[in-house]
Amino acid sequence: MGFTRIEFLIFFAAVVPLAWACRERRTRNSLLLLASYYFYAHWDIRFCGLLALSTVVDYFAARRIAAASGQAPSNGNASGPDAANLAASKHDASNRDLASRAARKRWLLLSLVVNLGVLGFFKYFNFFIDSARPLLEGLGLGAGTLEIILPVGVSFYTFQTLSYTIDVYRGVLRPVRHPIDFALYVAFFPQLVAGPIVRARELLPQLSETPAWSGRRFYGGFQQMLRGAAKKVLLADRMGEVADVVFAGPELYSGVTVWIGVLAYAGQIYYDFAGYSDMAIGAAKMLGYRFPVNFRHPYLATSPAAFWRRWHMTLSRWLRDYLYIPLGGSRHGPVATYRNLMLTMTLGGLWHGAAWTFVLWGVWHGLALSAERWWRARTPLRPPAAIGGALTLAVVIVGWVPFRAVDLDVSLTIFARMFRLAPGIDWFPPLGLAAIGCMVVEHALWRTRARRAMRLPPDAWYSPIATTVLVWSLWLYAPRGFQPFVYFQF
Repeated sequence: MGFTRIEFLIFFAAVVPLAWACRERRTRNSLLLLASYYFYAHWDIRFCGLLALSTVVDYFAARRIAAASGQAPSNGNASGPDAANLAASKHDASNRDLASRAARKRWLLLSLVVNLGVLGFFKYFNFFIDSARPLLEGLGLGAGTLEIILPVGVSFYTFQTLSYTIDVYRGVLRPVRHPIDFALYVAFFPQLVAGPIVRARELLPQLSETPAWSGRRFYGGFQQMLRGAAKKVLLADRMGEVADVVFAGPELYSGVTVWIGVLAYAGQIYYDFAGYSDMAIGAAKMLGYRFPVNFRHPYLATSPAAFWRRWHMTLSRWLRDYLYIPLGGSRHGPVATYRNLMLTMTLGGLWHGAAWTFVLWGVWHGLALSAERWWRARTPLRPPAAIGGALTLAVVIVGWVPFRAVDLDVSLTIFARMFRLAPGIDWFPPLGLAAIGCMVVEHALWRTRARRAMRLPPDAWYSPIATTVLVWSLWLYAPRGFQPFVYFQF
């Protein structure tokens, strides 16, 4: 049930008025939870059990972690104990504290094993078997692959629910009392299958109360959904037509044409995922909830680090807070910092997909971040914004090649064509080239701030005329057939 399909529009049109008609919080949350499971079951009802498993395990694990933390005794004594009794009391307290830490770690480990076990089996079992097959065959061992269907959204809701138990373990979040609230946090349909990755501290407080109605916010959410649909249908899908042709047979095209195809994919994945994020944020806003921003014009970044502060921002923050910093971050010298950057980005690449092309993409960005940190540590000089932006954009675009290619051989073929620069431009659908032009113009306007010179009224997007034009454009120029969102495969 993709956001751009008629089935979702009917579903959402039914859920929104029902949700606002429920003014009692638990009734509202129960309704949204049922709607979310119906939404997920529409993909494959069998995977609802996995979603429920993660929910139940993390709900009880977090409560047990908090209970173990609360067992630490007070060190005070109103009667004024003597030195011997005080020493014995401190010794007992220390033992109880050790037991409490061990219990907390056991429950956290249970959460990690269940969630990462489900993710690892469904997403990476065949990848590791295929990668190890030459070694296994050399040892005389046979290993077959399984027909495994990847549950949609498993990468997103696994990270989301893990952040909850880890935050409770760290003591920065109290466990939620009502299981319905937590189940809705995990399964809430706007962000369930492709993010944004919403932290428990961001959404659970909102679910603990009934949102107040705001007509302006509701209409703003509708407009954001509409803009997201336009990004997906009018821009991403059209650029995808160009990218698909080039990546299907790069050896057939000139270097200039291959560059156009790679640039088209850069635009496709940006507008596709940013469009989905806009629709998710807009849908939540129409229901009265706030989601964090997920994209902020990443192709305008002037350094690799700045790019990751603008691209898929909720994932970047998750990797920073729950992987990079626990590994040691930048606290133990430059060598350890480079190691932590490489591990974080390599695992981030593997999170996107079970293929060596995604690993290569993660390594590439890890090298870029390490090189940037190395440069900054050795000189106070900073390149001009234009040069930094051009270098960063080149790094990002080159990185999209293995990310999109079906295997490493196709990646090498594309690189060979890109850097040979054979002349000539092959024919492509004009709407696809127009979509690429729209991306360039949009980013140029944001870079030069020329949009201010247009003196558009602040509510121009909310005008009925703009809405009518956008809806009419979607009706006229949408490609035939349904094109799934790119990040549904992750």
